[in-house]
Amino acid sequence: MADGAKGKALGSVLARVPKATFRAHIADGLRAAILNGDIEPGAQLVETALADQFGVSRGPLREAMRQLIDEGLLVAVPYTGTHVVGLSVDDVREIYSMRVTLEIFAFEQIWARRDQAFRQGLVARRDALTACIDAEDDAASIVAELQLHGFVYEATGHKLLIRTWDSIRGRLQLYWAAHHRAHGIRGPRRDGHDRYVEMALSDDFDALKSEITDHMARGGRQTEDFLRGREARAVQGS
Repeated sequence: MADGAKGKALGSVLARVPKATFRAHIADGLRAAILNGDIEPGAQLVETALADQFGVSRGPLREAMRQLIDEGLLVAVPYTGTHVVGLSVDDVREIYSMRVTLEIFAFEQIWARRDQAFRQGLVARRDALTACIDAEDDAASIVAELQLHGFVYEATGHKLLIRTWDSIRGRLQLYWAAHHRAHGIRGPRRDGHDRYVEMALSDDFDALKSEITDHMARGGRQTEDFLRGREARAVQGS
């Protein structure tokens, strides 16, 4: 199907759904294009081109873009427009160091309140991640991994903490997607979160803190190594 025909077909489908769902469809399409690498990190988004591609007006497109700004996938740069966030080693170090502090703090808030519902919910999210890995669905596995780690934040009910977690989710998605794509990986290791869940449900808070620190350090090192390799290849190709 030609690009124009695809845009019209997509637009006709979107036009029949409620406004909130309409915006969500556009956001889902943009998010997928970014995470699949169709729109590169650091790229500027041109509203007219995107509106034509999706077969929509610029109003709902802007709403969808604002949603992705809130998710941390896009950034609005004064006088230059909206861009996909870039990838840098410094960003990775900041995000992963902050994740350690945030996640330990989240467990401190919920530790004495972990009930059966918490245990069942955490295990259910781990199982959902495993199912995505088994299906070799990389995009779904990234979302499922974020949902697994996000569970403890949600359980705290701590609004500022949840907003802070939400602000870094998008960048984590972008880093993981780029890393997986570069290395042909379909999601994290199948057993990569077993010990995390085991310690989260244990009675040993110090062991959980050690696991969170080690777990984040492993992820941070892998992502840093990927970015350094990416930067070296870019230099060689220039």
